[in-house]
Amino acid sequence: MKAGSDDHKDDGPTDELPVGSLPEPLVDRKNNSGLHRGLSARQVQMIAIAGTIGTGLFLGTGRSLAHGGPASILICYAIIGFIVYITLLLLGEMATQYPVAGSFNAYATRFVSPSYGFALSWNYWFNDAVSVASDLTAAQLVLQFWTPWHSWVISLLFWVFLVGVNATHVKAYGEMEYWLASLKVATIIIFIIIGILVNVGVNHQHHYIGGHNWHIPGAPFVGGFGGFANVFVTASFAYGGTESLGITAGETENPSKNMPRVVKLVFWRILFFYILSVLFIGLNVPWDYPNLSNKTTTTSPFTIVFQEIGSTAAASFMNTVILTSVLSAGNHALYAGTRVLYGLSVIGQGPRLFVWTTRAGVPLPALLATASISLLCFGSSFIGSGQLWGWLQNIVGVSNQIAWLSIGLASWRFRKAWVRQGRRLDELKFRAAWTWPWGPMFVVSDLCAFLLFLIQGWSSFSPFTAVDFVSLYIEIPVMILMYIAWMLIRRPDPNIPAPASSLSSASPGWRREWWKSDLVDVNTVDLTRDEYTEDHVDSVGDDKRDKRYQGKTRWLWRVYYWVV
Repeated sequence: MKAGSDDHKDDGPTDELPVGSLPEPLVDRKNNSGLHRGLSARQVQMIAIAGTIGTGLFLGTGRSLAHGGPASILICYAIIGFIVYITLLLLGEMATQYPVAGSFNAYATRFVSPSYGFALSWNYWFNDAVSVASDLTAAQLVLQFWTPWHSWVISLLFWVFLVGVNATHVKAYGEMEYWLASLKVATIIIFIIIGILVNVGVNHQHHYIGGHNWHIPGAPFVGGFGGFANVFVTASFAYGGTESLGITAGETENPSKNMPRVVKLVFWRILFFYILSVLFIGLNVPWDYPNLSNKTTTTSPFTIVFQEIGSTAAASFMNTVILTSVLSAGNHALYAGTRVLYGLSVIGQGPRLFVWTTRAGVPLPALLATASISLLCFGSSFIGSGQLWGWLQNIVGVSNQIAWLSIGLASWRFRKAWVRQGRRLDELKFRAAWTWPWGPMFVVSDLCAFLLFLIQGWSSFSPFTAVDFVSLYIEIPVMILMYIAWMLIRRPDPNIPAPASSLSSASPGWRREWWKSDLVDVNTVDLTRDEYTEDHVDSVGDDKRDKRYQGKTRWLWRVYYWVV
């Protein structure tokens, strides 16, 4: 079914949806309410880039280098990058088939368990809300490069600006992200070029650096295995946001064509930027550089490298770009959190208030609720911006890992249902063939056994730090408690016939024994409902592109579309 079809044009969001369905309608065409498909392919691609190339790369790499050393940062960023790439392919299959608001949270509800989807969605919403706080805190750290004045004032102005942009129209958000992301991509390319020049001797000391910083005392693995483990969390924080391209599927034009394009192209660019960036950071910046990362401040390695060429103006320019990237990352997190809260409320797992949207398609109550959590950033006035940002970074990093793990679980159940019910693989609108069948279990096993429980906790146990331990693990018991609570509150009773319309297994008087789970049956889950069907509007852009590919200037157009 195409989102927003006439079959639902007179219906508002309901608390009860058929088993295996996703939140519908996306748009109520009668009164123009609901979300609007207003994001183009170029905007969606840049949104995916903007959500990952941000504070995690520009500032988080400084913390990673100080705690783990140059070898740890390179290895960890490469490992996390590969895991996230596989995760992105798995998400792309589902998001192309069912492009809806809520993304992987809705897929977890549909294919794994309504209770698990409930816990995951609220966890991810909190992750996005905390990410806004983290970005505003990062803004205070960036501003310390110029002045020690009350930087919380600037954070407050940024907060007002971000809420204003997100309260207008999704096109305004998309266009702002496109140009800010373009600036960041151009800056990283310049940084890589400058990194090469600085390393070979074009620096204020006029000497060849080479691999010297890999051999200074303490390097290349700073802090031993504990330092190596600590970098995993900061790397997860840095890559966080790639999964939110699935959230944009609900507002993407012609998602059956544009989502595969995004999945195939974007992450390779991100991986290219990350790996080369952290390589030159480790080569050019010593891990013990003064004020690289401590309780009160964090210095961007990008700014340090620009300083090495002997230009204060160049360093100020780099710091300005970092400040705009912080603004972009906060804008992205606020958008994603708003849509997650909206999607939760559409399927009855959140207050009905958050379903309401303006005529421009903005879920304003959900936006304000998400933005209110970001006021946590002002806690930095009491405990230090550097310390607070480190804790927020841990929370967001672990939440990202839980999100990726959940995408693996949902994909595993989705693929299992697809095969069990006899659907042909060529019916999938997008299929990452080389990840069949090992992809989902690779993501789940690596993230669950290898990262979440074994490696990253090492840094808080040796030596034991209560605050670090809580920031690293608090989300896991919270997820478990929310899962159990929702399953008990909404559990069905086998003695009363199940209603035909109960995604969350909720119906008055319908109860089940408390020990029974609400795991979705892959043999019966409806795989046809909510599938996206293209219409004539969707084909307009592709027809225009095809004509350009056939003309005399087709090669110029191919270059143009690749760039934008």
